[in-house]
Formats: sequence, structure tokens, C-alpha cells
Amino acid sequence: MRKGAKGKEQKRGFGICGVDLFCGAGGLTRGLEKAGLEVRLGVDLDAECKFPYEENNSARFLEKSVSDVNAAELNKAFEGAEYKLLAGCAPCQPFSTYQQGKIGPSDERWNLLMEFGRLVREVNPDLVTMENVPRLAEQEVFSEFVCLLEDSGFHVSHAVVNCADYGVPQQRNRLVLLASKLGELRLCPPTTPEGKRKTVRDAIGKLPPIEAGQRHDKDPLHHSSRLSELNLLRIRASKPGGSWRDWDEDLVAACHRKDTGKTYASVYGRMVWDAPAPTMTTQYFGFGNGRFGHPEQDRAISLREGAVLQSFPKGYKFVPKGAPIHTKHIGRLIGNAVPVNLGRAIGKSIIQHVEAIKAGEAEAA
Repeated sequence: MRKGAKGKEQKRGFGICGVDLFCGAGGLTRGLEKAGLEVRLGVDLDAECKFPYEENNSARFLEKSVSDVNAAELNKAFEGAEYKLLAGCAPCQPFSTYQQGKIGPSDERWNLLMEFGRLVREVNPDLVTMENVPRLAEQEVFSEFVCLLEDSGFHVSHAVVNCADYGVPQQRNRLVLLASKLGELRLCPPTTPEGKRKTVRDAIGKLPPIEAGQRHDKDPLHHSSRLSELNLLRIRASKPGGSWRDWDEDLVAACHRKDTGKTYASVYGRMVWDAPAPTMTTQYFGFGNGRFGHPEQDRAISLREGAVLQSFPKGYKFVPKGAPIHTKHIGRLIGNAVPVNLGRAIGKSIIQHVEAIKAGEAEAA
């Protein structure tokens, strides 16, 4: 467990204690802690999240499906809290634009948001926050979730925001919901609006250079996938911000020569040094899976670089020392995570809200 997580900044939390549902590797929890909140418990069905979650954060990890969690388990974590915060990000795959209608209400993950709602009713927290893909706001299940919160006495706000506006060196639009029984609660104004956004250079420009297929001696996560001879030729022909359309005809994949493939321009490209990165997916470690080529080196970005672009600290540990590095597994944990700095903005907004409520109460007294 990370040492010193409950230091001076965390004392600003005004008795707010959180539980993080669907916690994954701990992006949201780490962000809330950075803002000064105390998170006591993270819940996730994936056992592989336990190590990174507990190693880097102060909260305990509960390996369990949210569908099977009961109020007693959460209330135990909330003991002594002045204000209870229930946070989470239900799996976004059913609502992602990448699925393009392939996943519908029959997928069991579609209903996990209502399991979140069930726990809101049973636990009766003071504060709720949720982060997800923008497309969720178009779904009936989201409207039902908002109605459940409002019927339970919450003031609810939600908006689609660009994570780049909140210190994340990445263009990533997300739906953020905030709800409070204490009064109106909204996400704080952008901390890094356009013109002040963190860039790829800011985030990963000083990491040691490596070659495709190489792992850095001092950081096993600074590891880049191998490239075939053909893909090595392709990345050498790629321009920052460009695509396969910049290549000679003999390098272009057969699928992209067809009319149906000509619209997929955002693959096989390099990032741009002086702009935020594109959205990190669970397959960002593959050169052909998006514009995930390093701006300068002839390789896809490393696992560590993807984590940093998700605003995880450079020392965030995802596996025990000496454990094997499974690229697809680590990539999934990182790509699915709530960007840490977005979590920090959410936490900052909640603290400011409670501060204002307490100040009003003190003035009235």
C-alpha cells in the first residue's frame, strides 16, 4: 500500500470518505486521493486489479462483482465518515462508439449501471460521481439512473468534457456525472483549457528512447511491441499526425485500398509532439490500432508511455517486481482506467462543494 497517502492534503477532505465501484487499476481512486479525499475501498471483479490498486493507493481492494455487493459491505467501509461518496465507472464497452451497435441490452454489462443505482438506494450516500463514455448519455438506462438519483433526493449534473481540459495529455471525451444531497454540484472549470493543454512532449518527451520490441532495464513497463519488417517500413514512412495515406502504394494494406477501408484514416499513424495524444484504447500498444506510433522513434508507444498519457504517475506499479509483463493485460488495465487527473478534478469539485456547504452552515450558525 502506498505510504503517506493520508498526508496534509488529504486532511482537506472534510470527512468525505469514498468507495470506488468498478475501480480497475485505480485511476479514479488515485485522482480522488490526489485531490485530498480519503478512499477506503475499491470494488472490481477482475482479480488482476488487486495488486496495482492496493500497491499505489491507500484503499483496500474487494474482488467481487458489483452485482453481488451488498450495502453492509460498503457501510462497513464508510464507518465514521461525515460524508459518504459512492463513485464508479461501469464498464463502458456496451456504450462505446467502437462497438457501433454490436452490443445491446442483452449484454449483462448493460445493466451494471442499475446495480450502481441499487447500491445508491441501499447505502444512501451523500455524494455520487460516475464517469463513462459520452454515448451513455443517449441510452435509456442512463435516464433511468438519473431519475433514480433525483427520486432519492440528489441534485444531479452531468456533462461531456474533454480530459485534455483537466491536465490529461490526451484528447478523451468523457461523460462526468456529479450528484449531491447537499445542494447543486458541478465539475470545476477547466484547469488546462485549449492553449494550456499538456502535450505528448510534456508527458513522455523525457522518457529514455527504446526500439521496437525492447524493454528498458530500469522500467519493465517501458516496453514497446515488436514490429514486423513491413510495419517497420510503414512507421518509417509515417508522419506525425498523418496516416497510411502518406505512404507509397506498396505499403498500404489491401483492406485500406478498398472503398470500405478508405475512411479508416486514424490508424497506422504517429502522434504529434506538441499536441495532446489521441484517446488511449485498450490496444494502444499496437502501431496498427490507431495513431499510436511514437512521434519520433520507429515504434508504437510503450506500456509506460500509455500509462503516463492517462496521467498515471511514472512510478505507478501494475505488477509485482519480477512478475511477467503481459502486454495485452496491462494495456487493458491502462486503457480502461479513468485518467488520474480527471479523477483529481472530480475530487477537487466535490471538496469545494462541501467546503461551501460547511461555510454556509457556519455563517448561518
